[in-house]
Amino acid sequence: MKRTSTDYRERIYRRHLSPSHLVTFEACVKETDLWIAAESYLKSEAQEAIFFYRRQIEEYIKEKPLFLTSLSPLPYDPIAPEIVRTMLRAGIEASVGPMAAVAGAIAEFVGRELRRFSREVIVENGGDIYIDCQRETKVGIYAGESPLSNRLNITIKKEHMPVGVCTSSGTVGHSLSFGKADAVSVISKSAALADAVASYLGNMVKDRKDITKTLNEAKKIEGIMGVVVVIGDAVGMWGDVLIEWAL
Repeated sequence: MKRTSTDYRERIYRRHLSPSHLVTFEACVKETDLWIAAESYLKSEAQEAIFFYRRQIEEYIKEKPLFLTSLSPLPYDPIAPEIVRTMLRAGIEASVGPMAAVAGAIAEFVGRELRRFSREVIVENGGDIYIDCQRETKVGIYAGESPLSNRLNITIKKEHMPVGVCTSSGTVGHSLSFGKADAVSVISKSAALADAVASYLGNMVKDRKDITKTLNEAKKIEGIMGVVVVIGDAVGMWGDVLIEWAL
């Protein structure tokens, strides 16, 4: 499982995710450390959901260890648990290993469970975010040492929710990346797919000349609503989402 609890990128994201109309709290099980916003304090429900979905992934890994280590897509398994099937499908669509989708998948599946108790939910997992709110929501882009870090907001409209906003970086955090981008943020109805595609696109960005190629590649992937690429002082964006300068 991807470790996020000591990732300072996560804490910076949490500093910028503080909706005043919701209750915020953290829920942790083993290495999984989620920041959550909901209409009420649902920590025990969140921890139960984390444990449930982690156990499904861990048991699947015991049966098929390649699920944990593969950097390439694995065959779809129609009898696997839903969260595992979702990760496998995301890996296939994004041309990466299924664990590239794990943070987004856990955020999404825990968020969907909490919607049983709250009309609005935000779940953040190491910078990968699942959002299901009744109003427009802004997500800031943290891009490490880039001068554009925290200067760009992705605005998610109510009609686009639920949605995942996931970010890969070659310069921030501990997650594996073969690229040099300060941030590649991907928006999709599926947080698992957004996470996997962010990893795939992030691997493509070696310098600013790769921005156009990366955005063109994103356009080919069904289910992607938008992409933002930041490397140094250069930024590229595409999609059916509003991206604006933060004030």
